[in-house]
Amino acid sequence: MVWIHDAAELEPGDVAFFLGCEQLVSPERLALHANNLVVHASDLPRGKGWSPLTWQVLEGKDEIPVVLFEAAEKVDSGPIYGRRTMAFRGTELIDEMRRQLAAATFELCEEFLARYPDVLREGVTQQGEATFYSRRGPADSRLDPDRSIREQFRLMRVADNDRYPCYFELDGQTFLVKVEKGR
Repeated sequence: MVWIHDAAELEPGDVAFFLGCEQLVSPERLALHANNLVVHASDLPRGKGWSPLTWQVLEGKDEIPVVLFEAAEKVDSGPIYGRRTMAFRGTELIDEMRRQLAAATFELCEEFLARYPDVLREGVTQQGEATFYSRRGPADSRLDPDRSIREQFRLMRVADNDRYPCYFELDGQTFLVKVEKGR
């Protein structure tokens, strides 16, 4: 097994897993492997695109599907080989959610490899209308100082305190809000 961080470094093999991959991989690079697998936290084809876990938490969902699927020419559109569901209580912060997603990801990958190549015959074509999530940016972490913490807690749960912390503007000043669990 080889772990790389840049698709340009891919070498030929049987199976490639693209986990947390934020770049589109060219057809030439995908052709280096018989199977190219991606894990995505949505009920594909609903929720294609960026940050599906975060967007679904913001929508108020507490059960988030996670699927393992074959990378295809069209983004997030290949057959699905495995599914899991993550359940949240509503108090988990983004790092806790990411740990649960990582566990589900590794379970799906291990299950695929344990059943390979027979699992390929079990791939399920995505059904239904596709929806897309946009890429999140700093403006997506903006709080409204006139709304309560409870009203905005979903946003506070999914903010990354280091890369895109919550913030609000008041009287011409910008203030950062970082949420951590007490010990």
